[in-house]
Amino acid sequence: MTARSIRGMAATAMAAVLTAGAAACSTPGGGDGGSAGGAKGAKDSLVVGLANEPETLSPLLGYGKDGNSKIFDGLLRRDAAMKLQPALAAELPKITDDGRTYTYKLRTGVKFSDGKPFSAKDVVFTYRTILDEKTNNAAKGELDAIDRVTADGDDTVVFTLKYPYAPFAERTVLPIAPEHAAKGQDVNSGSFNTRPIGTGPYILTGWSKGEKLSFKANPGYWGGEPKIKKLTMAIIKDDDIRATRLRTGDLDGAILPPNLVKGFKGDTSKRTVTARTTDFRGVTLPTANKVTGDVAVRRALDLAVDRKAMVDKLLEGAGKAGYGPVPTDSEWFAKGTERPHDLDKAKKLLDDAGWTPGDQGIREKDGQPAKFTLWFPAGDKLRQEHALAFASDAKKAGIKAEVQSGTWEVIEPRMKNDAVLAGGGNPADPDFDLYNLLHSSLALDGFNNMAAYANPDVDKALEDGRRSGDKGARKAAYDKVQRDLAADPGYVFLTHVDHLYVMNDGWQDLTTQVEPHDHGLGAGPWWNVEDWQPKK
Repeated sequence: MTARSIRGMAATAMAAVLTAGAAACSTPGGGDGGSAGGAKGAKDSLVVGLANEPETLSPLLGYGKDGNSKIFDGLLRRDAAMKLQPALAAELPKITDDGRTYTYKLRTGVKFSDGKPFSAKDVVFTYRTILDEKTNNAAKGELDAIDRVTADGDDTVVFTLKYPYAPFAERTVLPIAPEHAAKGQDVNSGSFNTRPIGTGPYILTGWSKGEKLSFKANPGYWGGEPKIKKLTMAIIKDDDIRATRLRTGDLDGAILPPNLVKGFKGDTSKRTVTARTTDFRGVTLPTANKVTGDVAVRRALDLAVDRKAMVDKLLEGAGKAGYGPVPTDSEWFAKGTERPHDLDKAKKLLDDAGWTPGDQGIREKDGQPAKFTLWFPAGDKLRQEHALAFASDAKKAGIKAEVQSGTWEVIEPRMKNDAVLAGGGNPADPDFDLYNLLHSSLALDGFNNMAAYANPDVDKALEDGRRSGDKGARKAAYDKVQRDLAADPGYVFLTHVDHLYVMNDGWQDLTTQVEPHDHGLGAGPWWNVEDWQPKK
């Protein structure tokens, strides 16, 4: 989760915490659209285990905004190499007016799953509804560049932007909703949110909240009917229960943490699939807090953490050290901004800033002890482990991070003064992570800029990066953002986490994309399940 996607993860985390008990007792293969028999070997069914579920299935409220929504299609989609390809658009957009106008020609003959035809009016309806002030879509700010969207006949849509926004085409993987089905009801609470209709490869057949979502193949899908006829997404919050169900044959695949993946290494019927990600874990450093608001403390914490130990011990090598939201293997990473683990230098920074050792080794300055509260969402074992490891490293420098757990409803009101073990990451474009995470205008705007970070130079570089059409100029802007963030950390970034999946070995040519933080319905080896072919 960029700061932006943290909101989505907060919602899914809350739902999963509340429904973990129900998930633990459910049988994901039973009921409409599911098939436990599929998980036992049927070639036309697939049952996979996930830790989270969406709050809504309406793209008007944010569902599927980053693609791979299964029920819907966007104008564009991303392939395995994360390159944009046409979907509901017949071709990539024509960009004119110095980057301010995007024209999309639409694919003809496409129908929604209820048989009604898809046209430009559905695209216009979707984007206008999302941008409507009455629509409770937390991600609508991502479309801020749009001035207007209009239809030119049934097969052409024109987006006019307020300013040149370099990654705009990446935003048009957003799913398209049918005007005829979604219009005329309350966008925030209407039936479309749980009984959606789309043009995608699958049709929703049932949703038992906290338990499972069931789908059937769309026989009229414009891309061809999928080979997998029944698809079930089982919501199982507990890692151990997911592993057990996979082992007993109740699931065909599941996302699992590294310590549980090891248990399947001798199973010749299973394969482990590793996905590279931009999924980071880091600690927010609230500027309003008297301790974490001190630049010397921030810099000291950034040096005191042992990132390599976290990768080796917490992730068991399935990830990499994180120095910012941009991973070190990204073309957008600013080389030279890696920070070494240097406890001695951390202590000297604190000494020089007047933070002197006090009672039980905890430093203090002007009567203020160097301690603060660090929250993590209850039930998230990986974040808990990161929080405890961070606190242990901080204590060696004389700073006490008091680790607490709670639901997001408990955590969010405390973010102004308390630190949070946060996560985020979106691989599509650096703007998607950096702007919402760091721009001062978004300080504590929901889960955006959770640290209330404010740096005028960073603000300007972020604005330059999103408005320039020149890749070299954008790279220079984002390099500056990362260098300034290293000099004045608003967060202590810890790791980037690989996503690990264990799958039945019955399908050929399984691939993954570079995955975002949100590893739900649209991510995993099943990102393109509609294209899977059984092994011969």
